[in-house]
Amino acid sequence: MANDSGRRRSTSGPSSPAKKKPLWRRIVRGLLIWGAALAVLGVIFLGTAVVFTMSELPEYNALKSSQNGQMIVVRARDGTELVSLGPSYGKWLSYDQIPEVMKGAMVSVEDRRFREHIGVDALGLLRAVYVSTTTGGRAKATSTITQQLARNVFLNNSRSFTRKAREAVLALALERKFSKDQILELYLNKVYFGGGAYGIDAASRKFFGHPGTELSTAEAAIIAGLVKAPSNYSPTADVEAAKDRGEVVLGLMVKNGAISQSEADQADIADVKVVKEKGQNAVRYFTDWALPQLDMLLPETNEPIEVWTTLDPKMQQAATASITANAPKGAQGALVSLDRDGAVLAMVGGTDYVNSNYNRATTALRQPGSAWKLFVYLAAFEAGYTPDDRVVDEPVTIDGWSPQNDGRNFAGQIDIRTAFAYSKNTIAAQLGNEVGFGTVASMARRFGVTTPINTKPAMVLGTSEVHVIDMTRAFAAISAGGTSVEPYGIIKVTAASGEVLYAHKSVRGQVLVPPNVAAGITDLLQTTVATGTGRAAQIGRPVAGKTGTTSSNKDGWFLGFSSGITTGVWMGRDDARPVPGLSGGHAPARAFSDYMKVAVAKRPVEQFQTEVKLPEWQLEPDDEAMQGNPDDYYYVDENGNIVRPEDGAQGLDGQPRYEDGSMGPGAGPGQPQMPDYGPAQAPPAANEDFLDRATGRSRSDDPGLRAGQGLGNGPGTRQGSPGPRPTPTRTPTAVRTSGD
Repeated sequence: MANDSGRRRSTSGPSSPAKKKPLWRRIVRGLLIWGAALAVLGVIFLGTAVVFTMSELPEYNALKSSQNGQMIVVRARDGTELVSLGPSYGKWLSYDQIPEVMKGAMVSVEDRRFREHIGVDALGLLRAVYVSTTTGGRAKATSTITQQLARNVFLNNSRSFTRKAREAVLALALERKFSKDQILELYLNKVYFGGGAYGIDAASRKFFGHPGTELSTAEAAIIAGLVKAPSNYSPTADVEAAKDRGEVVLGLMVKNGAISQSEADQADIADVKVVKEKGQNAVRYFTDWALPQLDMLLPETNEPIEVWTTLDPKMQQAATASITANAPKGAQGALVSLDRDGAVLAMVGGTDYVNSNYNRATTALRQPGSAWKLFVYLAAFEAGYTPDDRVVDEPVTIDGWSPQNDGRNFAGQIDIRTAFAYSKNTIAAQLGNEVGFGTVASMARRFGVTTPINTKPAMVLGTSEVHVIDMTRAFAAISAGGTSVEPYGIIKVTAASGEVLYAHKSVRGQVLVPPNVAAGITDLLQTTVATGTGRAAQIGRPVAGKTGTTSSNKDGWFLGFSSGITTGVWMGRDDARPVPGLSGGHAPARAFSDYMKVAVAKRPVEQFQTEVKLPEWQLEPDDEAMQGNPDDYYYVDENGNIVRPEDGAQGLDGQPRYEDGSMGPGAGPGQPQMPDYGPAQAPPAANEDFLDRATGRSRSDDPGLRAGQGLGNGPGTRQGSPGPRPTPTRTPTAVRTSGD
């Protein structure tokens, strides 16, 4: 057999090119490579940052001695200390001294994986992202205890990405430098629990009246629940909310194994006794309003400061007493008192700050009732009315709205002064309709009302809600002669070294209304106290003011001024339910009187400027008076002599008679003699064109002249009392409103 091995062809042949991988695989491979590279770089960068931060961290003892927060001493205008605010630190408790239930409660509610993570809980973050993705909500990853410690000690509470990144790096560094026990010890001694208390010992003493080493399971649960929202769950502000939150914490402690279910059942939170705060009084209403303004007045600083305020201690005490003594049972009261430059002399935001720190003087929105008529009559006076103008108190219907007076009676023709003093609703409605409800709203805005204002007809009776401090500011502007007043509470701020960091600068107020308008409304306000609805506000010296009562006696107001001090008083229930017998002319007016007798005791008696001096445009005579009587015409000749071409003003020879009785021609007595022109050459008294203009002849022939606008009986007429204003005649719809 022949050997054909040499003729056998090779089946392998030359090598074929490698098959190209799909594009998507190459993209994925590239992403993995680049992702791994970036991850390595990120780890290197993060590690470097953590190592560097560790080297910069203070030692443990230094962290223990550092304090959070700022100490603020608040002083009255006479320098006496009103209150000291800021951080309150109890005794430092070592890790072994802290009760186990306190440690377990805090870890359970704030960071249940505290013993497992490295400072940042990656699993917790991933879980938050997953929940957000599956539920469509926003990712909510709670910071670890270590992160919270880093933020409290080294950072602020801003929500920026940069701050979160720095917080994470600091947390990692803290975990590398200190043990878990040290971190928890630092946290429990430094975390803020509300009410100025930092650390569990300060919180325990403040809320329960004993050291932190004696905390029970129920008390520990309440304290641990405060970290999330100290102001909302503070036992001194809302005991029930604090205890409800404590029940939630107990459940989490059982879930995480910190305590057993039987131990949770034995911890009766309902029986926990909360210590009532001491030293809290009405001054805190004022400090709660004034101190937040420091954020705008001062650069950011953590050093101790002293804040000198406008508050007068004796006036504040009198204000508190007047509200306490006069507020009806079950009702609240508020008072704001301003000096002539806007300095807040006294502020009361409620009858008891401990039970309710809600400031009704600056925050609450209530209807002012007839006190709002201040703006109605201001608008009317600016339109030309005066206190003596006559109006008609009679039924009126405007856009289907028919206001009624208190007592459902009508006085007929009265003057503006009386209508205001007895708070006639029908007159306020007519005036508001005449000047325009939008005009009334603009007047209120001009005088400092910052809340929304409706422009429906009933707005003239005070249906728009306002702040007490805004209404007081408006009346203070009237006391200042129609010049704006800006309330302020801080005179100056000094550092611990005595350096003045801020000083209030007085600014001249803007003129809001002409002097005659301010004088006219002051006249009305004074009459209201002297003979009208505000008689209970009398204090033995001139007082100007206005009462206000809303429907069903839900709100009672009195606002007024005397001797440069303006005070506003409001009373009512927080739930806006009726208060039997409440009206502005009774309890609020009495509270005003009780306070003002003390406030103005050392001030001289001041009389009000109530003389209405009308502006020239209201004093201008009508067209006929401006044109004059042609028979009364006179002129001055070229020699300076007055020539009166009236009956008997010329001699028998037709020569003019001068003021001294002599007759021309000639310069008159004592004047240089002029050439004798003779009777035929005597200059005429006036040319025909001048006489035509002066007497009104041929006015229609002159396109440069137009007929004068008669003032008639409008508000600008001052030749006599204007007649009654016409009132709209629409289908009556009775609406019962209070009349004061």
